[in-house]
Amino acid sequence: MTILITRHDKIGDFITALPMCKVLKEQTNHKIVMMVSKVNVQLAKKLDFIDDVIEYRDDTFHILKELNRIKADVSISGYIDFHLGFCLFSARIKTRISPATKIAQIFFNKTIKQRRSMVEKTEWQYNLDLLKEFDSSLTFDFKRPLLEVDNKKENFIIFHTGFGGSSDGNLKLDDYLKLAKKSSKYTKVVFTFGPDDMKSKQFIKENIDFEADIRDDFKSLWDFTLFISTSNLFVSTSTGPMHLAGLTNTKTLSFFGENLFASSKRWATISDKEMQFNYEVPKDYGEEFYIKIENKLMDIIS
Repeated sequence: MTILITRHDKIGDFITALPMCKVLKEQTNHKIVMMVSKVNVQLAKKLDFIDDVIEYRDDTFHILKELNRIKADVSISGYIDFHLGFCLFSARIKTRISPATKIAQIFFNKTIKQRRSMVEKTEWQYNLDLLKEFDSSLTFDFKRPLLEVDNKKENFIIFHTGFGGSSDGNLKLDDYLKLAKKSSKYTKVVFTFGPDDMKSKQFIKENIDFEADIRDDFKSLWDFTLFISTSNLFVSTSTGPMHLAGLTNTKTLSFFGENLFASSKRWATISDKEMQFNYEVPKDYGEEFYIKIENKLMDIIS
């Protein structure tokens, strides 16, 4: 049997769907295919619990051609829209499973009311729940890390300030600099930036007054993931790279929005809980909150 898992949005969203693939691969003999957005294709192809990868495009002909190639018996979609639903329906996939959300659910013949906005569990746990509709005998335990690499840990901390994504909670850039400066007394510090983080990169470069590396030269998402996996700690807002750290079970100090939908209750990583240090950041936080974060960082370093 061929099972198609679809999650065709951002990096972090894609990673929250990977436990579904891992569980299916570990507990069944089915072929696992994943449909993902372009940014996630290379990384998906590197994962040993995914047998084949389809790049999602707005091009209906391309998707139908790919779906005809893999001949999926079942599709399981963590996130749906009209175009995706139309393509899966048109490909005549016999069993099409999705959350009961949006008008697009009309294209699916097995839907589950999850009410994700109530945030009763994390996004990756909601995704796993979709497997119950496929096979209720499956258990939701899976081995971590989901991505095992041979790289050894090195003595450095990554600070990824973000601001280019959709995070609703974050520290001020000045406070990232203060945390990094204090950390630099004990360990090597590296600032990393994505293609949407140029403003924050410029601010850091202009205001840094201690020794630290600045990296935005990663050739691919895969290279960035490997680099993260060698660090002792990844400090960031809730963004795609935070989930890359979770994928490799790298220790994280992460900042989330105060509202429930943006909180760690919804968007915590897939790593072991003891590897996560999650904080909801008040919109107008003060010195007391900053000191709390600094103290935790020093505890982790020590």
